Amino acid sequence: MSQSEDHIRQRMCQVGRLMYDKGFIVASDGNISVRLAQGRILITPSGLHKGLLAPEHILIVDEAGQVVEGAQAEGHSLKPTSELPMHLEAYRQRSDIAAVVHAHPPLSVALSIAGIPMTQWLLPEVIIMVGVVPTTPYSMPASTENADAIRDIIHHHDALILERHGSLTVGQDVMQAFMRLEVVEQNARMIYLVSQLGADNHMPAAEVHKLLGLRQRLGLARPGETELFTSRFDLLPLNTS
Repeated sequence: MSQSEDHIRQRMCQVGRLMYDKGFIVASDGNISVRLAQGRILITPSGLHKGLLAPEHILIVDEAGQVVEGAQAEGHSLKPTSELPMHLEAYRQRSDIAAVVHAHPPLSVALSIAGIPMTQWLLPEVIIMVGVVPTTPYSMPASTENADAIRDIIHHHDALILERHGSLTVGQDVMQAFMRLEVVEQNARMIYLVSQLGADNHMPAAEVHKLLGLRQRLGLARPGETELFTSRFDLLPLNTS
């Protein structure tokens, strides 16, 4: 095992503990993957508590989902997460990402059940760090339906809500993908709290315009997302010259 791979395994375990400690997963919920070189992908196993994950529990699969390097826990062979097809689809569609985190953040899921979209511009950090957060139609968990649900939409977004199921966030490393998960759930919390206060106070269009410019300058913008923002606010297209 290379030093860099060992470090990545340790970081994946750290993210698993953070996800559990922050209430984004319970029991065996959630899964994490990181793309290595030469078509190899580190991925968490099915059935294990991610808050108790150890580096040796993490498997390696190829781009077709076949196990290249297995793992053991209590004398039993581990299998990759049942959400493997969704992770593989994200990597197939986005050559720029190196990590995928799937969690079940409760407020984000609750909003999806209530039919409340996450596309409410309340916090500048959400616009800068994750952009538009769409909700996919319901699809059967632990099936290829989840891969189908994200196939076309993941091109334009770094964070998705899976209706009634959870979230999917991606990044250039596993910590960035986790931090985007945190931002998504914080946005859900703010939407909920503002609704409880009986307010409807979105960020002014001019401020959204400026934040989008900053997102572009930081190299975080996704193709086509500006149109998604501007269609809501009737903003003029950003001047990117």
